[in-house]
Amino acid sequence: MQEPELHDLSDDADYAASLRHGSASMMRSDSGKHSSSSEHDGAEVVFLKDNVTIHPTQFASERISGRLRLIKHGSSLSMTWIPYNGQNSNARVSEKDRNLYTIRSVPLTEVRSIRRHTPALGWQYIIIVLATGLAFPPLYFYNGGVKEFLATIKQHLFLVRSAEDANVFLVNDFQNPLQRTLSSLELPRVLSVASGVSVGDTFSDLNQERTSGDVNQDGSLSISQYNERQRQRVHDPARDLSIQVLEKFSLVTKFARETTSQLFRDNHSNGYGAIERRSNNQSPSDYPQKASHDSNRAPEKSPVPPDSLEFDKESMVWGKPRQPPLGSDEWEAFFDSEGRIIYSEAFRKRIFYGGVEHKLRKEVWPFLLGYHAFDSTDAEREYLRAVKKSEFETIKKQWQSISPEQAKRFTKFRERKGLIEKDVVRTDRSLSYYDGDDNPNVNLLRDILLTYSFYNFDLGYCQGMSDLLSPILYVMEDESESFWCFVSLMERLGPNFNRDQSGMHSQLFAVTKLVELLDVPLHNHFTQKDCLNYFFCFRWVLIQFKREFEFDKTMRLWEILWTHYPSEHLHLYVCVAILKRHRSKIIGEQMDFDTLLKFINELSGHIDLDAVVRDAEALCICAGENGAASIPPGTPPSLPVDDVLLYPQQELDDIL
Repeated sequence: MQEPELHDLSDDADYAASLRHGSASMMRSDSGKHSSSSEHDGAEVVFLKDNVTIHPTQFASERISGRLRLIKHGSSLSMTWIPYNGQNSNARVSEKDRNLYTIRSVPLTEVRSIRRHTPALGWQYIIIVLATGLAFPPLYFYNGGVKEFLATIKQHLFLVRSAEDANVFLVNDFQNPLQRTLSSLELPRVLSVASGVSVGDTFSDLNQERTSGDVNQDGSLSISQYNERQRQRVHDPARDLSIQVLEKFSLVTKFARETTSQLFRDNHSNGYGAIERRSNNQSPSDYPQKASHDSNRAPEKSPVPPDSLEFDKESMVWGKPRQPPLGSDEWEAFFDSEGRIIYSEAFRKRIFYGGVEHKLRKEVWPFLLGYHAFDSTDAEREYLRAVKKSEFETIKKQWQSISPEQAKRFTKFRERKGLIEKDVVRTDRSLSYYDGDDNPNVNLLRDILLTYSFYNFDLGYCQGMSDLLSPILYVMEDESESFWCFVSLMERLGPNFNRDQSGMHSQLFAVTKLVELLDVPLHNHFTQKDCLNYFFCFRWVLIQFKREFEFDKTMRLWEILWTHYPSEHLHLYVCVAILKRHRSKIIGEQMDFDTLLKFINELSGHIDLDAVVRDAEALCICAGENGAASIPPGTPPSLPVDDVLLYPQQELDDIL
């Protein structure tokens, strides 16, 4: 890795703009006259910005606004964010929550980096990462001010852009040389393997060290060489992750020790062994057939950095092996005498690892979707069905009673009805259940979606909802039960269709962070090719991979995701798993955004479901708490849908 170039913010367009326009938020004074009276003597407020907001959940009503300040005290600089009190505070947010998110006097010397995000739509925000690896929640700048914030820090501390990501600013990116030397000497002795390769080094670094001739005969590095390597990557995420991964392996499988040794033996003999072995054994179904002609251009492919999470399949089994689907006898054993599921956690794990026999899905899915509570009795569920059926009929009659004359004056109803009628006739028509003209099941699909548009009038209908309802109706075979199961599903996935894109944005942002955590070379490739919006994953997330698998496999995947085991955000790890399975092709062929989008679309029907689920589980386990911290609070399917307008229909048409 080359020495990171020191980037002066005075050459930066953002910084120059901030100097040209100035900022009322920045309060500077050589004499300290603008110091806040609430600060200690000698403290000076050098930056102040109001309406800087934290989004604890998807609810707009629960956002917490406050005041962000940079305070200089002597030669030190600290940061505070204090939420508003009184009339400016939000009534729905408790005092406990405000105290939880309050940032009280954090010295900038404890900050590792500041990441700036500028979405195409919405507000700019920053994420501040501490030297410990922990990060504060995103701080949204409703009234601008990110440029001034960074410029102020630049005036008082050493601030430089990351050489790998132009949107990451490193704070005080230097350490005492003696500390570096001690660290570099200690790590290989503590974390070494029989092959003589330091576990602390990333696999790509190992290749560079061996090919450059800087490695001693015994496979180790000299002290001066370690000093140089450590200076170049003080906070290398890939290096940190490689250590965390090894710690996590003991939780994944009893073969972890043998596998880890095998891993480093492979890398010692050939840095690209795992990649080449996987490429040579690639089955025809792993890639789209349309892309097969690309093999003729193999000599033009770029070298692919090794994947620190890629292993020889023969020496390690990811996670727990798949099991047969849940059968009738085993299903009945989960209930007590009154019909309660007594071990809900074991029930969810069983379905995660094996799925459900199709004949049982009609009984199982309402539990997975939350329509029926695990601790409800047979009598309570029967009563609920009767009540909900009556409620469904009442809602349905609301749109059925609209006369043609009323419809002429009801634009929103006509528009939604037209969209629904257009979509249902092209939803899963290859299935005999929906095939043919005047199919009654297609009419049921239409009626349920129209009824839902009246049940949740703010959200209404968006393209993609018919894809989510179709398997539910196919399984439940009952109009009322299908409707309420669909309502439960939309409580989780409704934010996917928000007009402000908040639900989709938070999920795609989480995928970005997970790829950065779990595959740094792939993340660097996406950064280089300007693909960090991850728009190529939009369809995957929006309709939960509905168009990437055959209908039966989609049902299997959905019931796995609905278990929320081992994470309620497992679908995001599925995205990462698919990308990692094709990383060699993506990086090797230097795919840009357009090429990548085409390639991702052509993967439809060519993805190995069991392998991807197995990989997603392993990635989730390996990521651990760092993975959970990469997902913003409130990211779907965590919370019910908020009261916001629907996502623009024409944009969804282009995507789907």
